[in-house]
Amino acid sequence: METKIRKIDKNEIDEDIIQEAGKILKEGGLVAFPTETVYGLGAHALKEEAALKTYAAKGRPSDNPLIVHIADYEDLQKIAVNIPPETDALAAHFWPGPLTLIFEKSAVVPYGTTGGLDTVAVRMPENAAARGLIRAAGGFVSAPSANTSGRPSPTTAEHVAEDLDGKIDMILDGGPVEIGLESTILDMTVQPPMILRPGAITGEMFEKVIGEVSMDETLLGDESEKAPKAPGMKYRHYAPKAKLIIVEGDLREEILAVRQLAYAAKREGRKIGIIATDETLPFYKYGVVKNIGTRENEKTIARNLYKVLREFDDEDVEVIYSESFAVQGMGKAIMNRLEKAAGHLRISAAAVAKQQKYRRVTFVSGSDSARAPMAAEILRHYELKQEYVIDSRGLVVLFPEPANQKAEAIMKSAQMTLQDHVSRQFDEENLQDDALILTIDENQKNKILSEYGQTENVYTLNEFVGDDTQIPEPYGKPLTAYGECFEVLSALVRMLAEKLDSLVEEEQ
Repeated sequence: METKIRKIDKNEIDEDIIQEAGKILKEGGLVAFPTETVYGLGAHALKEEAALKTYAAKGRPSDNPLIVHIADYEDLQKIAVNIPPETDALAAHFWPGPLTLIFEKSAVVPYGTTGGLDTVAVRMPENAAARGLIRAAGGFVSAPSANTSGRPSPTTAEHVAEDLDGKIDMILDGGPVEIGLESTILDMTVQPPMILRPGAITGEMFEKVIGEVSMDETLLGDESEKAPKAPGMKYRHYAPKAKLIIVEGDLREEILAVRQLAYAAKREGRKIGIIATDETLPFYKYGVVKNIGTRENEKTIARNLYKVLREFDDEDVEVIYSESFAVQGMGKAIMNRLEKAAGHLRISAAAVAKQQKYRRVTFVSGSDSARAPMAAEILRHYELKQEYVIDSRGLVVLFPEPANQKAEAIMKSAQMTLQDHVSRQFDEENLQDDALILTIDENQKNKILSEYGQTENVYTLNEFVGDDTQIPEPYGKPLTAYGECFEVLSALVRMLAEKLDSLVEEEQ
């Protein structure tokens, strides 16, 4: 079968294209079309054989109901019975939009469309081209997401073509969708109404309109032994080809855990992927890192989720690690889709942390302009058995300044650089439980201990490696003094690298 692709603009709709697509649906064919959530795979909702074609094209289990899309509110009366009075208020606030409501079905809706159930799921999409197509097709279009069953849902026409080219009659290309996650599903056949799938419309939004709503307890996590209320939610969905694992903990712990996992994979020659955000992207150095959006606007994360999952299919990674997201508002829908895509594979960031005594090494000097940044840069060039955040600080930093020029000259001669270094003040934030603080001399150590009362994990570099070679102070001296300092630091840092690796072996 040749799949026709037609460009469509929701703001300037080509009626000839809409009528052509509507005719295909009336005749029992399949047309993929854009909505504000994801692309849908349209079929005539009141024809049993059309439903069978949909299941076949997607490879979808036939007990997974199809959502019936309407374009006019009065059409709801034709396919649903015993419609609760709250429906009018919900429709007034949220239709057209990303909301699917479940009712008892009328006799005109075939069981092939409802997956054998006596209920029907109904939605009125906001996309004007989608509503035009529904009217052109007779008013009732069943439309699951237009992808191979189990794959990430399509948010562009190109995604649809990747999965269904040659299997369906037409794709209406309306460009990228606005929301990127499927509609919220609210079951109106129970009291109080129950959310069966989270989406852009949240429980808080419903409660402002109709009062109390409940939530299917199986939506997040896999602890419940109960089956999900929505039949489709029992299947693995949205999955990339690679194994997806969610790393859970507070955000700092997650970042450090993913860094360590990525570093271990790099040492072992494995290619892994990382799902990051605007806020965390700079912290990752290894693996294929993709930015999903900003935590300040979860709509960006929702819009990019499926696109990013599909992009990883082209990267040939064997596993993808994703940060987790808060389960309030839109975050609940994001985490629901991530957990489905991961098949509920999760690891604890704290558990990864237990494998490593130290995760940060901070060198401390007086002004953070020469010796401490030199030591940090030397350590960064070691292929250690575990990954560390390596940095430097100063006890007296009046304002940020670049590294000492003579120190930089010496580092360049050793094929290293302090070009991007900016001095920073040491403070209490640096005294984390998993941070190793190494001062350049005893005076700096004593000042930290007296000022912060912190004794654990604070050592002089000499003390920690067990060597009493004095680190010279080159400030104000010729370039050769900086060279001598570099030689001493190099020897001490080599011993430090060996000790850090030995600590890893002890932990294992």
